[in-house]
Amino acid sequence: MDLKKISINAALPGKPRSRILIIYTGGTFGMTYDKDGVLIPFDFASILEHLPSLKNLLLEITVYSFETPIDSSNIDTEHWKLIGKIIHDHYHDNDGFVVLHGTDTMAYTASALSFMLEGLNKPVIFTGAQLPISEPRSDARENLITALDIASARKDGEALVPEVCIYFDYELLRGNRSKKVESLRFDAFDSGNYPPLAKAGVKIDYNFSAIGKRHGNGPLTLRTRFDSNISIIKLFPGISQQVVRGILHTDGLKAVVLETYGSGNAPTFPWLIEELKKAIERDIIIVNVSQCPGGRVLQGRYETSKKLQQIGVISGADMTTEAAVAKLMLLLGEYGTTRTKNMVSLSLAGELTA
Repeated sequence: MDLKKISINAALPGKPRSRILIIYTGGTFGMTYDKDGVLIPFDFASILEHLPSLKNLLLEITVYSFETPIDSSNIDTEHWKLIGKIIHDHYHDNDGFVVLHGTDTMAYTASALSFMLEGLNKPVIFTGAQLPISEPRSDARENLITALDIASARKDGEALVPEVCIYFDYELLRGNRSKKVESLRFDAFDSGNYPPLAKAGVKIDYNFSAIGKRHGNGPLTLRTRFDSNISIIKLFPGISQQVVRGILHTDGLKAVVLETYGSGNAPTFPWLIEELKKAIERDIIIVNVSQCPGGRVLQGRYETSKKLQQIGVISGADMTTEAAVAKLMLLLGEYGTTRTKNMVSLSLAGELTA
């Protein structure tokens, strides 16, 4: 995948307040109309034409743009690796990072980066837009301006938000706690199991008790080995044994995210318990997460989840499906099945409440 580097003189005369690197992957944010009225990716070098107020932030901004911006529906692990590598390679030269990304898979990518960037002590802020920046009512301008402000915010030389986040519609959310919940409104993201890290109004009000702590002064380690041999089984009334068996017997399958009801409940059909039990005996990891946008899995609380606990299904606590998917793929790729079983229920980047 090719990259294009763009330097933007977005600082007024004098020393810049911070150095920020923007990674532009594509998505609705950077679309504009051509002479025929067709939406096409715009040239990021012209960002100051759309956002002259960038100069007021007093930032030195560098942009790395995908040569061919992509719809986030086409994002895969290779793009995650590229984003991670850009951040890792330019980590010491910048005070913070902003990733412009399509909204559809933003929560997956933000989750993945939170696990990939071990020892992160600087902000990595994902944002995007529901309307292109060329639209009069676009949310792109406010989202980008505030994301840049948060990415550059420091106190006593240290970042105020040293973690991977999503900023959207006046709220800063932990990346691996977020889900896309709206396709037509500006409040596209929510983190039902974790409070916002900040809310933007006349000023940005930071919730310091919720923001992750620094990781000491050690180096940033980039982890990029992914194993995509996982699947999701979403339970629903009437799900058939044939469907469950088909998924669990997929060649090379190593892990399953089992989306259950409520606080981790599943049907007690003997065939379902037996299929899951046999899969676990074949060394397939099964992680139980709730279909609910809020709350957590409490295996064993009800009879309908006790059987899952007894056969060795692992509780995903209050992890989102997006975080569970990214976490399993990275753990399997980096450490293999045995260590993944021991690590998946641990909080590695604030993605679950232990």
